[in-house]
Amino acid sequence: MPSENPMTGKPDPAGKKVGLRDIAQGALQVIPDLITLNRGLFGLATLKPDSEMSIGRVLERWARQAPDRVAVRYDDQSWTYAQFNSWVNRLAASFAARGLGSGETVAILAENHPAQLACIAAAVKLGAVAGLLNHHQRGDVLSHSIGLVKPQILVVSGECREAIDSTPYTPATMPELTHFWLGGDDKLPAPEGYVDLARDAGRKRSINPESTRKVRASQPCFYIFTSGTTGMPKASVMTHYRWLASMAGVGNATLRLKPDDVFYCCLPLYHNNALTVAWACVLSTGATLAIDRKFSASRFWERVRFHNATAFTYIGELLRYLLNRDASAQDKDHRIRLITGNGLRPEIWKQFQERFGIERIYEFYGASESNIAFINAFGVSETAGFSPLPFAIVEFDADSEEPVKNAKGFLVRVKKGGIGLLISEVSERRPFDGYTDPAAGEKKLLRNVFKKGDCYFNTGDLVRDQGLRHIQFVDRVGDTFRWKGENVASTEVEGALAGCDGIEHGAVYGVSVPGCDGKAGMAAVTLKAGHAFDAAAVTRHLVSSLPAYAVPLFLRIQPEQETTGTFKYRKVELKNAGFDPDKVDGPLYVLADRARGYEPLAPALHAQIMAGALKL
Repeated sequence: MPSENPMTGKPDPAGKKVGLRDIAQGALQVIPDLITLNRGLFGLATLKPDSEMSIGRVLERWARQAPDRVAVRYDDQSWTYAQFNSWVNRLAASFAARGLGSGETVAILAENHPAQLACIAAAVKLGAVAGLLNHHQRGDVLSHSIGLVKPQILVVSGECREAIDSTPYTPATMPELTHFWLGGDDKLPAPEGYVDLARDAGRKRSINPESTRKVRASQPCFYIFTSGTTGMPKASVMTHYRWLASMAGVGNATLRLKPDDVFYCCLPLYHNNALTVAWACVLSTGATLAIDRKFSASRFWERVRFHNATAFTYIGELLRYLLNRDASAQDKDHRIRLITGNGLRPEIWKQFQERFGIERIYEFYGASESNIAFINAFGVSETAGFSPLPFAIVEFDADSEEPVKNAKGFLVRVKKGGIGLLISEVSERRPFDGYTDPAAGEKKLLRNVFKKGDCYFNTGDLVRDQGLRHIQFVDRVGDTFRWKGENVASTEVEGALAGCDGIEHGAVYGVSVPGCDGKAGMAAVTLKAGHAFDAAAVTRHLVSSLPAYAVPLFLRIQPEQETTGTFKYRKVELKNAGFDPDKVDGPLYVLADRARGYEPLAPALHAQIMAGALKL
């Protein structure tokens, strides 16, 4: 019998279990790469939080050992390791000249570009922290993110001028903050109040800064933003130690990249899949990172061929978009031999692999703030892989959205094949680095889990126990859902709805849409007395207040909201009804076209969505 999904209460057919035969077949693939594998395992075994190892030291090592090898490619430009390291050193000198020191922050607002990566590397060479801002954010949300990391320096690229101008963090309103300007592809001149970073750094020396030798692995290197149940982004702390562990464990021990590999990355550099997976894997062997500004489904394979890439990183939605395009005689016309990422749904795994001729898929599981990761090191299909670190999968109650406790007050592990909440043990060797806000970090910890005094990190994810320490991702729980590759906090959207004239309350949740990965946003709203629903006004307000991926696609009107005893919105029934007209009482709307705004979900339109004929 297939496992039951606790979020829906229905049988889940994707209940794959991992057996010894799967592991044995995968182990045969490893034999030709034993030297690289052993290098990775040795690196993991010897890596200590208090060691004087850091990202900057790794970059300097390749600049010394392979100075003429290409480090970074972008369009028709390329930088060798010697050139890139020198560029980074000049940027670091510019930052240091403005007083930036160890433990302080450089906030960076830019779209993908080698200059963005160079600024990140420059910050960490000084022992500082790079705060990677999401360039899709605007207004209060972006202001909140900048405020969390308390930067001494703010780097803004030309394409993000409008975004920063929507906040109080401009040179005119905050002159005490150093503002550096990157011209971007269009080489836009620095506006008033900004320092032209390229010109300033061009006057500096390119020698390695002394500060890099003093950076310890335990120090923070990045702030990566993640949406949580608070409704506003949280800044999770990434350390050099975790980045170096990814380099050894994923780059060397799992992917086993070679120096002549070209790793293509079109995911945003504020995303850990790009910054900690792709870049760390490249630096594990001194390979080449090929950066593109953004993902384009129509041009993806053309860009892969342009860069002569042999590997790329993904999120599940990206692969779905590629698979949804019409088949082409060029589908296998590329040199890609392996890919790595997360969110690849089991139902399209083999289809994608066979259509595009991908030799190896290394799915993984991890989160910016998590202290555990899983990696499909043995190349088994339809799994996020295994982890040697201590974790547990425990029974979870979907109604209360809390783990189930036994008569003694401890949590209960699921059986093999079962679905439950993934938690990971917190220890001195595997610490929880948390967020910039300690209170937010404490909320993610579970104490006295299986015995008095123990502590576990709550991932907030439902996974399937596949056996042999392998898991399969199933769903998110709580107030966060994933759409278009981004985490959406329902309370953030609820806050935007509260700003709409005529809306009294709005409960937001994710719903599954045929042919799409993740969950699309849906809102159940109640209107203020005497007010009618103004579809055009609501559309304008939400589109202007939220990132594109966070705007709800579906909306239902109901006379009142059902709440729990603690006044939280009851969403289980809302999620189960989804956008099915037969299950929804009252008006139902869809945002099929932003130019038209919210419109009634007529039967014909609903049929198109269910058939996957309408792109949302």
